[in-house]
Amino acid sequence: MISRIITIDQSTSATKAMLFSEDCELLHRVNIEHQQFYPQIGWVEHDAEEIYKNTIEAIHCLLEQEEVNGKDISYSLAITNQRETVVVWNRHTGKSVYHAVVWQCQRGAAICKELKDKGYSELVQRKTGLLIDPYFSASGAKWILDNVENARELAEKGDLLMGTIDSWLIWKLTEGRNHLTDYTNASRTMLFNIHTLDWDEELLKLFTIPRNMMPEALPCDAVFGETTVGGLFKNPIVIAGVLGDSHGALAGQMCFEEGLGKVTYGTGSSVMVNIGEKAAVAPRGLVTSIGFAALGKIFYAFEGNIHCTGATIKWLEQRLQMISSPDEAEELAATVKDNGGVYVVPAFAGLGAPWWQGDVKAAILGMTLGTGKPHVLRAALESIAYQVNDLVRAMTSQAGIKLKEVRADGGPTKNKFLMQFQADCLRVPINCSDVEEASALGAVVMNGMARKIWTSFEQVSVLRRSRYRIEPQSNLSQVEKWCEGWLKAVNQLIR
Repeated sequence: MISRIITIDQSTSATKAMLFSEDCELLHRVNIEHQQFYPQIGWVEHDAEEIYKNTIEAIHCLLEQEEVNGKDISYSLAITNQRETVVVWNRHTGKSVYHAVVWQCQRGAAICKELKDKGYSELVQRKTGLLIDPYFSASGAKWILDNVENARELAEKGDLLMGTIDSWLIWKLTEGRNHLTDYTNASRTMLFNIHTLDWDEELLKLFTIPRNMMPEALPCDAVFGETTVGGLFKNPIVIAGVLGDSHGALAGQMCFEEGLGKVTYGTGSSVMVNIGEKAAVAPRGLVTSIGFAALGKIFYAFEGNIHCTGATIKWLEQRLQMISSPDEAEELAATVKDNGGVYVVPAFAGLGAPWWQGDVKAAILGMTLGTGKPHVLRAALESIAYQVNDLVRAMTSQAGIKLKEVRADGGPTKNKFLMQFQADCLRVPINCSDVEEASALGAVVMNGMARKIWTSFEQVSVLRRSRYRIEPQSNLSQVEKWCEGWLKAVNQLIR
């Protein structure tokens, strides 16, 4: 019998369904975008119902591409997802009580500020590894309970459930039978104790969230239930392997050893380094998360998250209409020898790590009458590399971690200009995976471990394929001056 792994990568902008063989080969792919809602400045929402419908449709379209021709094929389903985005829904009706509050949303800023002002930062970081910030799920869930009519009353009665997107999809796919999440997604809510591996009563009370709303948390390589995918399968298939997208990329890049790290370039970007089986306090401005949990082991990770990287290119394309495609940004940026003193600080949802300045707004600085579109586009691409560089330097200078190379994945890795500039800034090689979406591959890895296809990390590591490797090339002193210019631009905006 032929075995296939359907992987759902539910990202910030789209739901991607991918079909993998058991040797980690990507066979087919379907991508369905969902709508973004911006009801107020700084607020970002998704329609959870639309995401679920798109998930079903994407899997349906994916299966139509598979040429069965009488083949005996078995399927299983793995999930990786945008992490901190939170959904609250009615357990009886199966409907969300409000749009999903997206990780980019700043509506929880006042809640977080109040808690920080009251001195809870140390408590939260000690238990969760996180900084108090609206980026994480807790303040968004609290906002829904406090502001949606009857929500808190229903929650107290046990009628409402909450979870990140993985929990929502598992619950819907299992027709309300299983309310589950995995340790990685749980570790990004600001409600999960990463040392006890359970929801923390003190934190739930702090954010006034009833315990009965919370899903059960399991290791990434667990079995999460069975599904017919809305009737697409006559006989149910198993849901096995679930983890957040950045954690999926860590596993997909085969960073199974302490000291290995990766960069995922997506709507935002995540820099994550495996720090081993013991949690440690992260360097200033960074966070500690559960990297992944598999084969009976828990691996922790240092992580820094950048709010806007790929989203910056989309903004140039869709909002400013300066380019017709991301490829055009690369072409035009290469027509000028440097950025002409222009710096784009893409703080569209505030500045993430290592700055954590949620009230900073995006800006273009250093323009003159000689500034042209290529300079702005080049500066926008460079801003992605600068932000990643900030995180890596924070890790190396404050935690004593030195990376030998950066394993990179995500759509922007197609941009050779960006990858070369990134290598030059970091002064280490950039090793790009030949799987563009390593998050999905990480889910495949966890799926295979859950089903005992692989029983050791060594068995999986040999399957990693590199698409290309870029070495640092540019004049390092000149690149350092550009990096200094970036820091000056950022410091002009920080209050």
